[in-house]
Amino acid sequence: MTMNRRWLPAATALALVNGALAQEVAQEAVRGGEGAAQPEVVRVTGSRIVRRDADTAGPMLTMTKDDIKFAAPTSVGDMLQAMPSVGVSLNSNGTQGTAFGVSSVNLRYLGSAEGSGNRTLVLVDGHRWVSAAGGRGFRDFVDLNSIPLGIIDHIEVLKDGASAIYGADAIAGVVNIHTRRRLDGVEADLRIGETSRSDNRNVNGYVNWGRKLEHGTLFLSASYNDSKPILAADRDTTRTALAPLTAPPTSPRGLFVLPGLANNKYFGTPAGFAQNAAGAITLNSGATGAGAGALADDAFHVARLPDDYYNTQTQGIYSTGPSRRGGLFGRATWALNEDVTAKVEAMASTRTSSQLFAPFPLGIRGGNGYSISADQAYNPFGTANGVPQANALAFSGAAFRIQRVPVEVGNRDNRQDVTTSRLLLGLEGRNLLGEWNWDATLTHGRSRATFDALNQLNLDNVYRALASPAACAAAPGCVPLNVFGTITPQMADYIRYDAHDANGTRQTDFSVNATRTLMDLPGGELGLAAGYEYRKESAYDRPDAFAASLSTVLPLVGGAPQSPTTAQSRDVTTGSYSLHEAYAELSAPLLAGLPGIYRLELDAALRYSRYSTVGGKATSKLGVLYKPVSTVLLRSTYAQGFRAPSILELYQGQRQTNFQTVDPCNGGGAGLPGCAGIPASYQQSQYNGGLTRGVTAGNLGLRPETATTVSYGVAWTPDALKGFTATADKFVIKVSDAIAAQTATQILQSCARTGAFCDLVLRNPSGEVRQLTQAVVNLSRIEVAGVDATLRYVFPFGGGKLDSALDLSYLEKYRSAVPQPDGSVLIDDRAGKGDQPRSTFPRLKGQASLRYLAPSYTVSWKGRYTGHSSDIAGNAVNGGTVSSVLIHDVQLGYTLPGGKTSVAFGIDNLFDKAPPLSAANNPINFDIYTYDVRGRYFYAKVSSRF
Repeated sequence: MTMNRRWLPAATALALVNGALAQEVAQEAVRGGEGAAQPEVVRVTGSRIVRRDADTAGPMLTMTKDDIKFAAPTSVGDMLQAMPSVGVSLNSNGTQGTAFGVSSVNLRYLGSAEGSGNRTLVLVDGHRWVSAAGGRGFRDFVDLNSIPLGIIDHIEVLKDGASAIYGADAIAGVVNIHTRRRLDGVEADLRIGETSRSDNRNVNGYVNWGRKLEHGTLFLSASYNDSKPILAADRDTTRTALAPLTAPPTSPRGLFVLPGLANNKYFGTPAGFAQNAAGAITLNSGATGAGAGALADDAFHVARLPDDYYNTQTQGIYSTGPSRRGGLFGRATWALNEDVTAKVEAMASTRTSSQLFAPFPLGIRGGNGYSISADQAYNPFGTANGVPQANALAFSGAAFRIQRVPVEVGNRDNRQDVTTSRLLLGLEGRNLLGEWNWDATLTHGRSRATFDALNQLNLDNVYRALASPAACAAAPGCVPLNVFGTITPQMADYIRYDAHDANGTRQTDFSVNATRTLMDLPGGELGLAAGYEYRKESAYDRPDAFAASLSTVLPLVGGAPQSPTTAQSRDVTTGSYSLHEAYAELSAPLLAGLPGIYRLELDAALRYSRYSTVGGKATSKLGVLYKPVSTVLLRSTYAQGFRAPSILELYQGQRQTNFQTVDPCNGGGAGLPGCAGIPASYQQSQYNGGLTRGVTAGNLGLRPETATTVSYGVAWTPDALKGFTATADKFVIKVSDAIAAQTATQILQSCARTGAFCDLVLRNPSGEVRQLTQAVVNLSRIEVAGVDATLRYVFPFGGGKLDSALDLSYLEKYRSAVPQPDGSVLIDDRAGKGDQPRSTFPRLKGQASLRYLAPSYTVSWKGRYTGHSSDIAGNAVNGGTVSSVLIHDVQLGYTLPGGKTSVAFGIDNLFDKAPPLSAANNPINFDIYTYDVRGRYFYAKVSSRF
């Protein structure tokens, strides 16, 4: 492996001062010997077998209660997404992308879609959690926002394939969230913060109560989180779209291409309007409308830059939207006898979130069948405004086009209301048949959501409102539309449409696990775990009935009906599957206490899964742990991975969406073969970042993904430096038959450069992309490789303890191989690139922290580093490079006398570092799935226990 020299100074700087945001579980093995105490048995993520120490063959990271305290997060996602090994994840309630208030974790960048976490398995206390709802349809991964923050004790992250242990989805790794277990009393935590610009105020708190009973325990938790928005206009980064415009953008004054207008005698023939055949005219600034007949001469001018620039970013839209979450959790355990304990858990959480977008532009195009009659009430060149019939103009045909931002209708407002519930019933026992420890668990989880898309356009009514007075009068409630001037509240109400969707997911899971020791080996006890699991998943998406229908009012385009509204059109989706699984795992400590073999252990696992949708598949895993001496640990794993296609990927109905991309055929495509026939005058519409309308859909013919993961590493805990640990792990992950859809950028680039996939791109005669089709298929092979490294040193200092750590992740490659229709294979290595929207893959990421813990106070510093990546080559925004960024966080804590109450004051992003600019992410100008736009953030926190 060759690493770029650029990252070495950054890594060295971080290493100088480092901290324990997350500690690598590679601690020294428990030493045997005369008089040594027998350690308590533990169970760690990545194995079902209890063992005498926490050493593992695979790389694992643990976030402790102290880590959570010092991070002062507002959600589980805040913690997990800060890890250097986590790639682009849904992490904001932003107005770009598809987060819609959902939070995900995407280990190794392996999610199949932008920000998706569907190749990372999320568990809570070792059990699966129900998939997310609340977007435009359901999801196929866990929404971390549905897990109340107050119930978390610590988090284990296995950065290794674990399908043989936990089943499908664990290709990139496993996140296991452990809930609170030991509490006898009450604890409360309250955190309040806001930015240095007095926005994004957040109130986050929880109250936990626990009681130890004679034969059991009780635990109750209530949590609450409320976050206010950030307006795009309130940050320099997002205030203005930085990509240069090549043509005037759509604005509230409109862009009008009106054939025949230049030579109409009532309009006159000023020389400037001769350009109308190739360009567009717009209303003069301050004009409330076009006058009738000859008076229209004074209402318009030819649109040009910079005079007619319009900035949608300053029109009240969010860069981060508001959200509110609440959660209740309860657990009761009861010892039925000396050997069997019963457990009941119940959880309910709610979320409301919203996003504000610019108004959906009115796109009145003759190519889509729209027309304005000569006698329409507000046609300034028609008979209704005093123009003689012989000279009156009606507008229609392929060259006719009007674009206008209807601010009178209002900003698009998406709102989500989500409820997640979960019930768990369990039994845990020991000494079954004298030797077996066992557990049996039944869980049922459900997530239900409504999604309201407000202030969309009713295109049927737009068509009616531009028709003749007779046609409009024949439609009940029709209000003629003044597209040339002021849109009144009555007109806005007539063309406005509010869509209401509903979606949800459901999961039922039953599992039985049993463990025992089989025999003594030279290195210890041979451990066995075995089990069975049954799971059923189901989901539904019921889009707004009108939005999902096909228009009977609008003319056919290309022989096909159009959607009657701008709200996302998609088919109803329902689907389900079930599966049966069985597994066995062995942990064999082969040798110990020999010269050169302080410890040698072999782990092996085998799992068979049978799906109702794709049949059966077996996966296996082997791990070797070797300690030549007590201070050095060598480890390696080989794991087979497996992921069956999700309900979303199999059954998703055809849906309309918008893709953010740059059309390589702009200006005719400069001779690119796939751009033949596109006029040189064509320029992609740049409204709202150049969104392109498209269609996505599921695929019942999908095959399962398979994967192999190889990791090998070393951990060092020297006797001469007590409290010091260093680890380094290399990983290589190969995914075959990867389920994915090519991005819009990949489809357009393949079509333009090679002619491949051009059947997925439909264009108007003007060259504009009318529709782009993105299908989910077993598309590619993916190979990911890199290195993780950690350092940690904890030592006494000045009457307290100094705790330092460094965590680095280097992405050597992220290579996808996509077969092309002509038999060739397109190779794309994303490592080090950030040239696609919301898809930044820096090679180097790191975190460092330094904490001083004294009896009554604490001081901490944390540094978060994200390396540079390449952007769209030669762009005017950043010259082709997304810059590296280093963020500093500090916190000061104090424990009041008595030790039961502590307060903390912190500043995140101490030096108010803005996210690096990205031309690929126009118009928001940065990758919201990788960086944070809020800037310097102050918070205060109080915690009490009594």
